[in-house]
Amino acid sequence: MLAAGSPGLPAAHAQANDQTGEKGWRAVAPGRVEPLSGTIRVAVPVAGVIGEVLIKANDTVFAGEPLIRLDDREARARLASAEAQAAMRKRVRNKESMPSGAAARRRAEDAVADAETAVFQTQSFVDKAAAERRAGRGSDADVEAARSGLARARDRLKQEAAGLRATEIDAPLPTVAEGQVNMARSDLALARETLDKMTIRAPIGGTILQVNAKPGELAAPAATPPLVLLGDISALRVRAEVDERDIEKIKVGQPVLVRAAAFPGRQTAGSVSFVAPLVEAGRNNAPGQRNMTDVDVVEVLVNLAEPGPLAVGMKVDVYFRQDESPR
Repeated sequence: MLAAGSPGLPAAHAQANDQTGEKGWRAVAPGRVEPLSGTIRVAVPVAGVIGEVLIKANDTVFAGEPLIRLDDREARARLASAEAQAAMRKRVRNKESMPSGAAARRRAEDAVADAETAVFQTQSFVDKAAAERRAGRGSDADVEAARSGLARARDRLKQEAAGLRATEIDAPLPTVAEGQVNMARSDLALARETLDKMTIRAPIGGTILQVNAKPGELAAPAATPPLVLLGDISALRVRAEVDERDIEKIKVGQPVLVRAAAFPGRQTAGSVSFVAPLVEAGRNNAPGQRNMTDVDVVEVLVNLAEPGPLAVGMKVDVYFRQDESPR
């Protein structure tokens, strides 16, 4: 391990090493606090104008809850056209004579189409219930009822799809009219998917850490900074950068102490949960061309037993204890 003040040692690392006044540390490394889930950077799948921002920093959200809505007027118009086309093709099909042995498959196809419609509609019920609760016009019970309905609709769709696969084994080839219905339903599914992309939902349950979206702005998939930062802060961890020369001293399960300059005299216990297999340039290195004194590091994740006063994004120093666990 580099001595405090040696060339290449991060400043925070050297300072922490000077302040410990203790011996027996296997290594010391700088790190940053983050949610146990990691920090989720939420972006849009397609470019569009932000129509509505439904959340704010520090809000708690469930997985699938709508966060942002893009302007979806064009997508809704395309959906209405696809719905009309699918309904018209179905009426034409129903007027023709049914081939022998095709009745079961036709019923199964219609059942799947109805189940897909139910999933699409109940998803909109969930979105509406979540937005109403966020605005103070709904309750948790309304949201849970809508989510339960969505789960049932998805289960029904799986069952109907399995039934359709069973009927297709011995069924005759589709007629022209049946093929046109299926094509129209495929277009309808695509229109629904396009509209669904206009609503940006939470990929996990957690807490909104930061919101960078504003109504009227143009959002793009590669936007920097991301529109929303999200994380599960029910538990925290530290992402530390260990000097590559110290990595043989670090093992999964090894106990550590974490200290932050913001809270002198206080420390938080934790343990190593992951040691990356890759050596890379440290994030603390100066940008641009690398120097001989730049430090190469290995990323190490440390799970905290209790977060204590630590907050997401806070810089800390991680002290790795002597590893007394059997190897």
